[in-house]
Amino acid sequence: MAFAGAVVADAQSHVRPAAQELTDLPTNRPSSSGAIVVAVVLGTSGTVGSDVLAPYEVFASSPDFSVYTIAARAVPAAVDGGPAIVPTYTFEDARSGRARQPDLVVVPAVGAPEGAQEAPMRDWTAAQAGRGARILGVCSGSMVLAEAGLLDGRKATSHWSRLGTLQRNHPQVQFMGGLRFVQDGRITTTAGVSSGIPGALKVLEDLAGAAEAERVGRLMNYPGWTVAAAAQIPVQSFATSDIPVGLDAVLPWFRPTIAVGLFNGVGEIDVASAFEVYNMSFAARTVAVAATDTVTTKHGMVLLTVPEHEAPPVDNIIAPGVAGDADIDPQLRGWAASRNIPVDAFAGAGGVLGFDGAITYLAQHTDRTTAVSAAKMIDCPTAHLKLPAGDASGRVPGLIALGLLLATLIGSIPAVFRSAIRRRREGRGLRVP
Repeated sequence: MAFAGAVVADAQSHVRPAAQELTDLPTNRPSSSGAIVVAVVLGTSGTVGSDVLAPYEVFASSPDFSVYTIAARAVPAAVDGGPAIVPTYTFEDARSGRARQPDLVVVPAVGAPEGAQEAPMRDWTAAQAGRGARILGVCSGSMVLAEAGLLDGRKATSHWSRLGTLQRNHPQVQFMGGLRFVQDGRITTTAGVSSGIPGALKVLEDLAGAAEAERVGRLMNYPGWTVAAAAQIPVQSFATSDIPVGLDAVLPWFRPTIAVGLFNGVGEIDVASAFEVYNMSFAARTVAVAATDTVTTKHGMVLLTVPEHEAPPVDNIIAPGVAGDADIDPQLRGWAASRNIPVDAFAGAGGVLGFDGAITYLAQHTDRTTAVSAAKMIDCPTAHLKLPAGDASGRVPGLIALGLLLATLIGSIPAVFRSAIRRRREGRGLRVP
C-alpha cells in the first residue's frame, strides 16, 4: 500500500506538460535590458520550481540585471508540483547570439541531474563556466555541477539530505553542511530550496554592490537576512517529527486538491512558496488555475496554467501574492462562488506573504508539526514565526487503519483455507493430520 502510494504521489508531483511549440503563447522576453545578464536554466527531467522562481525574482528586482530562462528545447519545462515554465531562450539561441551571453548562470535541482537527458544542460553550463561566467547552484543543483566536473577541488554545499550521497559519489569535492551558501571562486552553491534567496543576494552583492543587495533584500524579506549575516545554519537530519509528512508521502489517497489561483503580475516567490510547501508536505495536491491558459509573472516569466473552465474538481482555492481576502481578484472570487468552493488569501497573520506566509498558512490548515517539517525540507527558518496549532486531519490515521485491516484480512486467507479444508475432510470422515 505504501509502495503504491509513493508511486501515486510521485506521479501527481511530476506532471509533464503537453509537448507544444511556443507559437501560440505570450511573447517571452528577458526581465529588463540591465547590463548584467543572468540565465536561469530549466531542466528536461523536471525542475524544482522554487530553485528557479526565487533567484529569478531576486535578480529581476534590480534594474542592473537582465534575467531570462533557458532550456535545451523550446517547449514548456515541467516543474515539480507546480506550473510548467516557458523558457525565454534555448541553448542554441545563446550559441547563435540571439540571446545575450550570460554573466551568471543559475542551476536548479532537476529530476535526473546525472542522467543522459540532462547532458545538454551540464555541457552548456560547463561551457559558460569555461568562458568566465559565474555559476550559482541552488539546492541540489550542486548535483548537476558535480557531475559536470565544475566542483572538482572546490568546497560546496547542497540540500542537507543530499550531502552524504554527494560526498560518497564525488570525493574530489569538499561538501559542507550547516551553511546557507558556500562560495569558492566563481562558483556559489546553496543549501535547500529557499536558501537560493540569500545565495542569490550574496551573488547580487558581489556583482552590483552592498547597497543594491540591501535594497533588494528588503523586498525579499527573507528571515534574518542582512548583507552582514553569517552563513551558518542548523545542521538538519530526518527525525521522528517528520513521520507525519512521511506518511502523507506514502498515503496520498483522498488528500484535498487545492487550486492555486494565479494572475498576471503575481510575484515569482509568492508562486514558488505556494506550490513548494504543499509539494514538500504532501498535505494536498495543487493545480495552477487562471483565467487563461498562461500567466506572466511580475518580472516577465510565462507559466502554463489550467483555464478556470477546464479546472478539475477542487476542495479549496488559494490566492498567492494577496495579503487579504478583500484583495482577491474578483474573477477568481466569482469562479469560486460558481463552484461553491471557499477561496482564501494565501498569507500569514497580518498579510505576510512569501515563504513565511506559506508556512503559517500550512500550519493553520494542517498542523504545526507538518508545517515545521515542510519548512525543514525547504531550509526555511521558522523560529521567528508564531505558528498556529491547526487541526490534524484524520485521513492518514484512517488509511493506516484501513491498511492494517486489509493486511489482517489478506494474512488470514491461508488460515481460512486450511480451516475449510480441515472441515471438509472431517465431514467426509477422513483422518486429518
